[in-house]
Amino acid sequence: MGALDDKDLQLERQKLASEKARHTREYRSAMADHDRAQVSILSARMAQAEARIELIDEQLSRMQISAPLTGIVVSGDLSQSLDSPVERGDVLFEVAPLDAYRLVLQVDERDLTDVAVGQQGKLKLSGMPGEALDFTVKNITPVAENADGSNFFRIEARLHEAPELLRPGMEGIGKIDVEPRKLLWIWTHRMVDWMKLRVWSWWP
Repeated sequence: MGALDDKDLQLERQKLASEKARHTREYRSAMADHDRAQVSILSARMAQAEARIELIDEQLSRMQISAPLTGIVVSGDLSQSLDSPVERGDVLFEVAPLDAYRLVLQVDERDLTDVAVGQQGKLKLSGMPGEALDFTVKNITPVAENADGSNFFRIEARLHEAPELLRPGMEGIGKIDVEPRKLLWIWTHRMVDWMKLRVWSWWP
């Protein structure tokens, strides 16, 4: 749970409450004097002040930030940003649940044609190298990302079981099961594909 500084809003609310109280006293005085014009003006001012107070109360109710789920904060260390202003839409915290993990794999674009939804695979994490985790490919994103000079596609998968030591942000190596291939093809297919592409680019 987090909280935003509401000092300015509290001061603004006090100011509006004072204005409303002053208008109320003037309204009663006008009623006693049967000054209908002044009564109408003050009534509108009281309604306006009340509306602004309700708006500030609504904003104050949002100063307390709580996550809709139980999890762990994976980003959002604001200890160095105290008293800094925030704007609507700013991401302050990212919370990841501890019981519903999403596995994201980076697959080189040269291997994308071998990947399909529903395929099985195994994952070994750097922090848990002795345990292989089973997963199933759930989604293949249609947009490539550039990393380390190569293009990768994000493959989303679902872990069959989440061990107790698993934490958000862990990284490792995943292997997806594909149809059997000959060793010669495994060792040479990337070089052959590269040569095909080069020959085609040089061909008039």
